[in-house]
Amino acid sequence: MTFPLWAQAGFWGLVSGSALLLGAAVGYLLNVPARLIAAIMAFGSGVLISTLSFELMEEAYKGGGFTAAAFGFVGGAAAYTLANWLLARRGAKHRKRSGHHQQAEREQVQAGEKPATEPGADNGLALAIGALLDGIPESIVIGLSMLAGGAVSTVAVVAIFLSNLPEGLSSAAGMKKAGRSWQYVFGLWGGIALVSGISSWLGFVVFSHFSAAVIGATTAVAAGAVLAMIADTMIPEAFEVAHNFTGLITVLGFLAAFVLSKLGG
Repeated sequence: MTFPLWAQAGFWGLVSGSALLLGAAVGYLLNVPARLIAAIMAFGSGVLISTLSFELMEEAYKGGGFTAAAFGFVGGAAAYTLANWLLARRGAKHRKRSGHHQQAEREQVQAGEKPATEPGADNGLALAIGALLDGIPESIVIGLSMLAGGAVSTVAVVAIFLSNLPEGLSSAAGMKKAGRSWQYVFGLWGGIALVSGISSWLGFVVFSHFSAAVIGATTAVAAGAVLAMIADTMIPEAFEVAHNFTGLITVLGFLAAFVLSKLGG
């Protein structure tokens, strides 16, 4: 039985998003060493950067040309940076940190040193919005990838899955240290996993009737947002603990995704 493409798009988005919930479970329930979390985060960063370079931007260029790809890429990064800056001011700057950064940030919001996004002086809503901000562009990419060849990009799914795993792991470890309940942590990441599936489905359904140029530009926007997310939230967590080994581990992740893309091609 062959499922319609829109259903496949939602399914693969859900699969990649489930890595967030899986990583959160590991990070919250197990005492994972900080160095291992940092190493996995660096590896995931390299995987995503490689996918951006050899999959997303290449497809954006083929579909929309250089101008659309360039402006979309910068526009996506700018939009993410602005949204991330606003959230950082409200207590979501360290949402992917595995140490005590989230605890300190939560205390700043509760003490009134940072504005809260909701009544009760807590940064829980900001963390949730930040998680959505990080996850949606990646998921949309999966849906868009199916518009080009009529099949999901295995490289994109694997790369996003591998990057989501350390994101959920690191963030949940930090949330636990900040005193977040298991209901909050698993409810948040379970919800984000579900939204990932919906975002991938929307990426396919909404843009299936648009021209190749529009799809290419949209892919570039998502790619720019993802790269800005890597630089703002993933690499800082990796470098803080792994230090001089961060670059090497990131390169290994990049190489793994590069090899995967060539084997898949």
